[in-house]
Amino acid sequence: MKKLHGTGVALVTPFDDQGDIDYTALKRLLRHTAKGVDYYVVLGTTGESATLSKHEKQGILDFVRNHNTARLPIVYGIGGNNTAAVIEELMDTDLTGVDALLSVSPYYIKPSQAGIIQHYETIATVSPVPLLLYNIPGRTASNLTADTILTLADNPRIIGVKDSSGNIEQCMRVARQMPKDFLLLSGDDMLTSTIYAMGGSGVISVLANAFPVAFRRITTAAREGQLVKSSRYLMQFLEINGLMYEEGNPVGLKCLLGHMGLMRDNVRLPHAPASRNLSERIVRSWEEIKKG
Repeated sequence: MKKLHGTGVALVTPFDDQGDIDYTALKRLLRHTAKGVDYYVVLGTTGESATLSKHEKQGILDFVRNHNTARLPIVYGIGGNNTAAVIEELMDTDLTGVDALLSVSPYYIKPSQAGIIQHYETIATVSPVPLLLYNIPGRTASNLTADTILTLADNPRIIGVKDSSGNIEQCMRVARQMPKDFLLLSGDDMLTSTIYAMGGSGVISVLANAFPVAFRRITTAAREGQLVKSSRYLMQFLEINGLMYEEGNPVGLKCLLGHMGLMRDNVRLPHAPASRNLSERIVRSWEEIKKG
């Protein structure tokens, strides 16, 4: 699915001072990110989906769909560790205008690889839209192995994987044997150029919320085979990238977006706003990036 090549932005969910969704800020973010990204990813981890009600989730999806002035493709996040509950949510969600589903590997219970395969196969069977696997062992406590990803890649309803394992060898094994049109997407901003080098198709990015034009430059250079240039563009984010996760995602990112005037830095519990120390370091790093 070529429409999901390049940069997908893992959109944050802005909140106002009362803790409600700030749709004015979300509209501002959509316009800002549309300057450079290739598609929107709605309600992944960065969108604090775990803290949102069913009504809020549908409201955000409806809003993005109705304010997508750039007509970018939309990927929507539905996942969990209860297969039946995932399917129920899938059936209860209006997915009109959604191009693909991003579904995180079952977390906490650490199923076997056979269980993970059956989980995804079951979801793919009932999903009205194609499925992207989401491998993030640091959160789920289980890894989608290369063999598991390749097994699932044979399902025509499963079109790719967002891999946040950081395991380059595993990604290479997937890239070596995956079907021609299968999407290998980086789930780590700083591995974007590396994933491209092995035949990947792009990144689902956190930093693209703040720097959409820069990430278009990074992915365009990589797609054109200018991997050294792409890597050098990416290196300017080495310092700030780590700060985004130091106190939890999207705490650092919302702090940055707050300083940029795009939204308030409000998060929902159990996240807490960025500490003063972290905020000051984010500002310093941002100022360095602006200097070029």
